[in-house]
Amino acid sequence: MTDTLTNLILLGPPGAGKGTQARMLVERFGLLQLSTGDLLREAVANGTAAGRTAKGIMEQGGLVPDDVVLQVLKDRLSSGNLGSGVIFDGFPRTLGQAEALDAVLAEMGMKLDRAIALEVDDAAMVDRIAGRYTCAHCGEGYHDTSKQPATVGKCDVCGGTDFKRRADDNAETVRARLETYHAETAPLTEFYARRGLLSSIDAMQPIETVAGRLAEILERESA
Repeated sequence: MTDTLTNLILLGPPGAGKGTQARMLVERFGLLQLSTGDLLREAVANGTAAGRTAKGIMEQGGLVPDDVVLQVLKDRLSSGNLGSGVIFDGFPRTLGQAEALDAVLAEMGMKLDRAIALEVDDAAMVDRIAGRYTCAHCGEGYHDTSKQPATVGKCDVCGGTDFKRRADDNAETVRARLETYHAETAPLTEFYARRGLLSSIDAMQPIETVAGRLAEILERESA
């Protein structure tokens, strides 16, 4: 990697492995993963202007408006310490958000270098998501069939013995989430393809294979 920042978005439906692959990219390339959910919670805790606006909305279970999310992102990007580049996690999800993010980055003298689509099979996603669980202590992800701890009942990373599953990781909910993704978020692939920024990876391959393909793309981008 060079000293030039490489900023990217990982696209893909729930269960495509975006979170797992983002963590691996952070470790390998020194990128900064920016989760809009984490940033909003941090802004609320710090009492920033955007955080105060978001707090009431979040407490009522509402969706935080795009302009507030963008302000939180802008605040974080302005603070520096961006590592070797940024992985945008959870944003953008719609074409409107993608265009707004472009405007924010341009205003800050930054740009998006690559959008990477993790392509999956919907039917396989239902099985994949319904079987996943995480370490309650460190958040390391596991699966009933494809990725169990080396020692049954003990996290490989931290040694924790408590695990949890998301309540919405069931077949019916997953199908609904996939429908929402295809309706609202999948068109982003066409948006970034038109700009020559899109790369696609078969995310049904083993985790390490997908990670290797991602690494190849980033190494080409920063060469």
